[in-house]
Amino acid sequence: MSAADQGSPAVELEGVGLALRGIPVLEDVSLTIGPRDYLALLGPNGGGKTTLLRVILGLARPDRGRVRVLGGEPRAARGRVGYVPQVFRFDQDFPIRVEDVVRMGRLGSRLRGGASDPEACAGALERVEMSAHAERPIGALSGGQLQRVLIARALVQEPELLLLDEPTASLDERIGRSVWELFEELSQEMAVVVVSHDIGAISRQVRGVACLNRRLHVHPEKELTTEVLEAAYGCPVDLLAHGHPHRVLSDHGDEHR
Repeated sequence: MSAADQGSPAVELEGVGLALRGIPVLEDVSLTIGPRDYLALLGPNGGGKTTLLRVILGLARPDRGRVRVLGGEPRAARGRVGYVPQVFRFDQDFPIRVEDVVRMGRLGSRLRGGASDPEACAGALERVEMSAHAERPIGALSGGQLQRVLIARALVQEPELLLLDEPTASLDERIGRSVWELFEELSQEMAVVVVSHDIGAISRQVRGVACLNRRLHVHPEKELTTEVLEAAYGCPVDLLAHGHPHRVLSDHGDEHR
């Protein structure tokens, strides 16, 4: 039985600290992510968001603190965690199809049963509306199409925890909205964490918000205040969210009045 089936947390961080080349990146970070949580992790560039994901993935070992993922050590959970990186570098002339890229995500889940490789790949591509592109070479895709393929690659392993680093950065507004809706749908099946530096990207669907700038400010009710945002970003709130901070704050605050 999986950790999610038992209702135990997908992620537990207690007092996590990490320095890179002597410079503090994470300081006393504590966070619990439930098995069906849908969390937006916000913060400025260089605030430690990607590093925190690397800690959860077991790719970076903290200097201090405790990390548990799906009930065990991060490295032991890798086959059960889907990850969409912020940057995906590849040779655009390399002859590999969309379907082949998605199928790579099955490598870590073969021993866990579930759908067959072709069935799982077809289902993942359908969920991100890329079924019609299955036979296309990966180098022929637009930035938004490639991002959706990477999301499909993460989904094809049937994860219990999905981590997405700036997943809407390459998407146009229409596609971006549909992807946020997809994440909300997925959060009914698994824990979903979406990382962004842009508070204007927060969707109404998220059920919790955390702001990270070395230290973590957690808001399980997703209500952001001016004081919290200024503390996390280190600048006046009217400089944030591409000039729309008041709309973002009122959208979240109105839901709880």
